Amino acid sequence: MDYLEFKITCKKEFSEILIAELAEVGFDSFLETDAGVEAYIQEELFDRASYTEVIEQYQELAEISVEEGKMPKVNWNEEWEKHYDPISIGNEVLVRASFHPANPEVKYDILINPKMSFGTGHHATTYLMLRHQLEIDHMGKSMIDIGSGTGILAIMAHKLGAATIEAFDIDNWCVENGNENFELNGMTEVKMGHGTILEVNPSGPFDIVMANINKNVLLDEMEVYVKLMKPEGTLFLSGFYEQDVPDLQYRGESLGLKLGHQKSKDNWAAIAFTRK
Repeated sequence: MDYLEFKITCKKEFSEILIAELAEVGFDSFLETDAGVEAYIQEELFDRASYTEVIEQYQELAEISVEEGKMPKVNWNEEWEKHYDPISIGNEVLVRASFHPANPEVKYDILINPKMSFGTGHHATTYLMLRHQLEIDHMGKSMIDIGSGTGILAIMAHKLGAATIEAFDIDNWCVENGNENFELNGMTEVKMGHGTILEVNPSGPFDIVMANINKNVLLDEMEVYVKLMKPEGTLFLSGFYEQDVPDLQYRGESLGLKLGHQKSKDNWAAIAFTRK
C-alpha cells in the first residue's frame, strides 16, 4: 500500500487548520513540523480536486507551498516515535506513547499509540476537552465519546471513574486504533463502534456527552446529542474556533440548553452545555 506524501510549508498558526481540513478529504496521517505539516493519504483514496480546493482556500493567507512525493510501506510507529512528544496538563494528566517513560508523580497516565494526529492531546481541541473533564465528577457516571478518534476522551473518563462508557467513530482506522488504545489502558470491556451517530444509535441517556468533531457536524447533530443527555447531564463540544461559539450557543439555546463554561487555546474553543 503506497502513500502519497505532501510536505506543506505554511504559517505556524495554520498547521492545525490544514490538518483538520485535509482529514475531511481523506488524509489519515499527519506530522507537524517546524515548517508546517506533512500529510499522508493512501494513493487509491486520493481525490486531487478536493485536495486542491483545500489548498487554494488557504494558499494566500497561510503562504502555502507544497512538495509532493510517494512513500511505499510507511512504518507509522517508527515515524511517530521520531516526532511524537508526551503531552502534560499540569501534574494531573500525562498523555504518552508506550515508548515514553511513565511519570509516577502524574495522577492520570494515558497511553496512546496514535496512527493519526487527532486525539493525541497535541491538537488544541483535545487538550481543551481533557481540561473540561478534569473539572467534572465522572465517578459512577455514564459517558459517550462521539467521534472518538484515538479514544483519548473515553480513556480519560475511565481513569476518572466513569461506570459505563460508549465511543464510536466513522473512520475504520480510528476504530482499530481506538480499540488498541483502550486495551493499553485496561479498558477491555469497552469496544469502539463504527458509523455515524444515527447508524450506531447509542442507547443512552448519558450523564456526560462529548463530541469533538467540527462546527457543521455539531450544528447538524446537536438535537440528537440533547436527546442522549440525562436531565442533569452535561454536553461538551469542541472542534471549532472561538468566533464560532455564538452560532453553537444559538443552536443550543434553541434546543433548551444553557451555555456554561468555555475554554480556549490557539483560537480553538471547547464549551459546556446544561439544560435550562
